[in-house]
Amino acid sequence: MVYLKYLFIQIGGAAVIAIGAWTLMEKSGYISFIATSTMSVSSYILLFAGIVVMLTGFLGCGAMIQEHKKCLSVISEELKQNLNKTIVETYAEPGKKHITSAIDHLQQDFKCCGSGGHDDWRHSGYINSAQSADRLVPDSCCKTMTMHCGRRDHPSNIYKVEGGCITKLEEFIQEHLLLIGGVSIGIACFQVRDCATLSFLRL
Repeated sequence: MVYLKYLFIQIGGAAVIAIGAWTLMEKSGYISFIATSTMSVSSYILLFAGIVVMLTGFLGCGAMIQEHKKCLSVISEELKQNLNKTIVETYAEPGKKHITSAIDHLQQDFKCCGSGGHDDWRHSGYINSAQSADRLVPDSCCKTMTMHCGRRDHPSNIYKVEGGCITKLEEFIQEHLLLIGGVSIGIACFQVRDCATLSFLRL
C-alpha cells in the first residue's frame, strides 16, 4: 500500500507537469493578450509543483526501499538553499518584480519570515541597501503589513517565532500531496477526453 501511495503521487506529479507544459506551449498565443502574467505564472507554478510532487514520490519510494530517511531531507535542503539564494541575491532587484511579489505572498500566506527564519534577511542585498529604508526585514514579514513596518523586528510585529517559510511550505506540500495528485489526474483525464472527442469529430 505504501508503494502504491508513492506511485500515485508520481503519476499525479507527471500529470501536473504535463498540464503546465501543455498550457505554456499550446496557449502561449492567448497569454500575450492578457494584461497580467497570471496565466503564465500559473503554468510555471504547475510545472514547479509537478516536479516537487514527482521528486517527493520518487525519493519517498526510494527511502522506503533503502530504509533511509536521508533521501527525504534532500528536498528540504534543496528548497532551503534555493529560497535563501533568492532572498540574498534576487529580492527587490531590478527586473525581478515577479519574484519579489512571490516571496511577499509566500511570507504573508504562510505567516513566516525568511527561509529558515527572519535572520536570513540580514544577508539580503535588499536589506543592506539604501532601498530598504532602515528595514530589518521586508514589510511582508509583518503580522499586520503596513509601510515600513519591517523596521521593527519584535515578535509582536513580525513572524519571528513561527518558523521559516521552508518548514511551512514542507508541511503544506505533505498535507496536500495526495490531493494534488488526485486533482491532477482528474484534470488530466478531462484533457485526454477532450482531445479524444476532438479527434473523433475530425474523422
